[in-house]
Parts: sequence; structure tokens; C-alpha cells
Amino acid sequence: MKLLILHNRYRFAGGEDRVVQAEKSLLEANNHEVILLEENNHNIVSILDTFVAAGGAIYSFAAKNRVEAEINRFRPEIVHVHNFFPLLSPAVYDACSSAGVPVVQTLHNYRLACPKAMPFRDGKTCEDCIGKLMPLSSVIHACYRNSYLQSSVVATMTAWHWLRGTWQKRVDAYIVFTKFQKEKMVQAGLPAEKIYIKPNFIFHPDFSNKDYKFGDYLLFVGRLSEEKGVSVLIDAYLQNNLSIPLKIVGDGPLRQILQTKVYNAGYSNLIEFLGFQEQSEILKLMQDAKFLVISSIWYEGFPLAIVEAFACSLPVIAPKLGSMAEIIDDKVNGLFFEAGNSYDLATKINWAINHPEFLTITAKKARFTYESSYTSEANYEQLMKIYQEIINNYKINHR
Repeated sequence: MKLLILHNRYRFAGGEDRVVQAEKSLLEANNHEVILLEENNHNIVSILDTFVAAGGAIYSFAAKNRVEAEINRFRPEIVHVHNFFPLLSPAVYDACSSAGVPVVQTLHNYRLACPKAMPFRDGKTCEDCIGKLMPLSSVIHACYRNSYLQSSVVATMTAWHWLRGTWQKRVDAYIVFTKFQKEKMVQAGLPAEKIYIKPNFIFHPDFSNKDYKFGDYLLFVGRLSEEKGVSVLIDAYLQNNLSIPLKIVGDGPLRQILQTKVYNAGYSNLIEFLGFQEQSEILKLMQDAKFLVISSIWYEGFPLAIVEAFACSLPVIAPKLGSMAEIIDDKVNGLFFEAGNSYDLATKINWAINHPEFLTITAKKARFTYESSYTSEANYEQLMKIYQEIINNYKINHR
């Protein structure tokens, strides 16, 4: 099969970029011809670039022409779009339609339902714009990058394409990661029959904790930003006298604030900030941890760190919220705590530490969860089934 993948890279590489590369590698490993056509937000360097990108985010004729040319040259059987915002724009769907090629869009976030792409505002989840034709609330609150202008552009982009029927008619299928995400996107207005559920995956790590021996620290992996709830985790330590070491992997806008808070509280010897780490190092840290803590206070899409933990036989403590409530099975491969509740988180941490037999059982179940649901082999089968259904349906509908 010949596949064209479209993706707009982010200025700071994250989980979404890793997923795109992993899927490309997976397809190539199974002898498919794959071309990855990318744009990069690093190209937006000046104020003029920002204004040009803003207009192009609604509809980029340049991107449409570029994709049309690549389709005519490569002749793919299907086009898979990951992130189109802002430089590719929804114009790429028209390019596919003009060329007679089916197109599938992976929804890595909630942008079609929420201009910010993250239903989260003022420290809590927010659904003010979900299902609204014109998401005025996002403009009023300057949800996108705290900018009224940029929020207006994104709101206009989503609203215009809802009115135009782009999301409903010009995309042949969508891929989401969980049932929860599908429900939210149907609530936003997407046709349920066009939405397929396929989780993320990771390739088999070079090692696995077959002996189920646990280290002496907790591990957090993620962006140090408000929605990730790192403050909740740190407060669990500062307010409840937790004594097990904590290693925090990741960077972000709150890093300096959080480090200062930890230092002033006298916890620098217990809570360690490791900054950005490559995946190989993250997996090693997971091998030696007691368990992974996810402290997010919003729905999340599909935290790749959870799958990485499962692959390393590492149980996960996370809030029973959004997609996480679906990925984790309470008291099977992890534990739930009440989202945003640092006391409840501390209570669950202490309970797990004092029940080593529970950790052993959940570690085995975590590895089983990975092997049964999140391997590259399982993901490849799901992806190919989706592709084939989309291609077959396209042929039937365009006879």
C-alpha cells in the first residue's frame, strides 16, 4: 500500500510528533511505501509570518497546491493527516478530494471541538465551546495562547469549516484514541459512523521487568504546565509528608516556579527535576521506579507515558478522569485518585507503598495490558483494518 502522511510539526516536539514517526516506521517495517509531507512551526519567525500563518490556518491555497502536486506524483492509495494546524490547514482535504484519494484524520487533540485544542480553562475542564457552531467563549476568554486575535482566527477556522461541511463531508474517516474521546467528538458534531478508535502504541522496549523488582522512587513524565497537575503532585508531598523520592521528567512553563516551591519548602533532596529526557532514558527510569504518577487535571488525549509504563511492567496512579479512566483499570494495572485532590493522591501513594504484594500483581497486569493492547503488532492490525475499510467505503461511495 502507498500512503501519504501529512503533519504540521510543533515548535517544541511532543508526543504527537513521536506518534507520527512511530506510525511511519511501523508502516515501513511492514513493506508499505510511505511519504511524510511535513510543515514546521519553526518557519513562523516574524510578525509578518504570524499574520500570514493566521490567514493560512483558515485555508492555505499554497498547502493545497503542494499536497495536490505530491498526490499526482506519488499516487497514494490513502492520505493520512495528523496535525494540519496552522500551516497545512483544512485545505489539504480539498486536495485529496480533487485527486480522488480517501483521507483519514487522526484527532490527537480536541481542536475541532475547542479552539484551544484542550477543553481546560481557569484550572479546570471546560466544555463551553463543545457543540457550538461559533465558539465565542474561546474568543471572549482568549483561550488560544492568551490572545484575542489568535483565538479569533482559530474560532473562525473551526466555525467556517463546520458551516462549509469540511469536517462532516470532506474527511472520510477520523481516528481517535478512546471511547471517551469519540463521545466528545460526536458531541461536537462529527458523524459517529466515521470515527474509529485506535490507541497509540510503542515498539517493544529492549528490556522488560520480568522479575518485577521495584525501585525506591516515584516517577512523573510530562510537560510541566498547569493542565498536567504537577502542582497537585508536589502538594501531595509538601502537605502530607511523603517520604519516597520523586523524579520529575519534563520541561515547561512552570518548571522554575515548581523548583522554587520545592526548594523553599526544603524538599529539594526528595523531589528531583530531571528536565527533558530521551525516550530510551525514560524507559530506563521506568524500569527502576516503583510506579508512575499521572496527575493531570484535564481529560488528556492518550498519554504515551502510560503505555510506556505498562511496557515496563510499571503500575500507574492516575485520576479517574476522561481518557485515563478508560486506559487504566483500577486495582488491576494501577490506582485511581480524585482529580486535583492532593490529599487523596498522597493517601493512594502511601497505600501502594505499604502493599508490596499489590505492586507485584499490578506490575504483571500492566505488562499484560501492554502485550494485549498496545504493541506495534496489535496496532498495525488495527490500522490496516481501518485503512482498508476507508478505501472500500470510498470506492463504494464514489462509483
